[in-house]
Amino acid sequence: MEVPVYLFTGFLESGKTRFIQEMMTDDRFNEGERTLLLVFEEGEEEYKPQYFAGGGNNVHVEYADIDELNESMLTVLEKKYGAQRVIVEYNGMAEVGKFFDAMPSNWVIAQTLMLADATTFMNYNANMRQLTFDKMQASEAVIFNRFDNSFNKNEFHKIVRAAGRRIEILYEYKDGHVEPDNIQDPLPFDINAPVIEIKDTDYAEFYRDLVEDGRKYEGKTVKFRGIIAIDDTLPKGTMVVGRHIMTCCEADIFYGAFVCEYSQNIPLKKRDWVMLTGKIHFKRHDVYDGVGPVFSALELQKTDKPEQELATFY
Repeated sequence: MEVPVYLFTGFLESGKTRFIQEMMTDDRFNEGERTLLLVFEEGEEEYKPQYFAGGGNNVHVEYADIDELNESMLTVLEKKYGAQRVIVEYNGMAEVGKFFDAMPSNWVIAQTLMLADATTFMNYNANMRQLTFDKMQASEAVIFNRFDNSFNKNEFHKIVRAAGRRIEILYEYKDGHVEPDNIQDPLPFDINAPVIEIKDTDYAEFYRDLVEDGRKYEGKTVKFRGIIAIDDTLPKGTMVVGRHIMTCCEADIFYGAFVCEYSQNIPLKKRDWVMLTGKIHFKRHDVYDGVGPVFSALELQKTDKPEQELATFY
């Protein structure tokens, strides 16, 4: 039987306990399912199951050490309580992947939310960027609580958008009312231009958009500067071209690149920089181990490397 998991992340005192406590008092969410409430971090607030809908008789609160997290532990707790669903208050100092890796095979993520105290978020982001980014990237939504009009929404919005364009952003003010983030995120290039020109500073945004919403690029012509990968394992007239992208910090730098087929007779070697103008078609290719965007080169020239070799989102 599949067990849905509701995962709540955020740093200490970010409001996770209060949010879950309020959620569990709602009859619409708590309809009597046997629930394991798994807590990996204890703050000042404590759970009061007697106030949960139904008196909390169906909810079993279990406090656990993040260092002991593994699949065996989670399986034992599921069987111990006959859990039909699991709600997790996660430890703010642990990466979310640690929990995903430990999940039993019958556990399925139903929802992942990040709670953040707006009064301390910027400090955490500045000093613990990797942990902050990790939580945002894994979340469907980020809720900034303790918000007020002295904060600049654009600053919070920009940080979240670096982790993902599809993450919902909500602002909970000190008086309790909640506002959705309505800031528009137009692409920094014209997707309807005859040739979509990607500036060096916009490559990371282009890469993510093509990966996440690629079909709108079918048949489009795009021009960008990239570094190539080429070797004997690729068919003749085929290379991989892209940029090294840093999404968060040096630890997560990756080569974000695409397949390019070309007929131009120019000498190319690994790590050459090229200016590519190519038409995109989605088709099957071994590099993708499936279907992906393949550039057909219309123009290909060697070029100098950009002023900033590493592409970033901010």
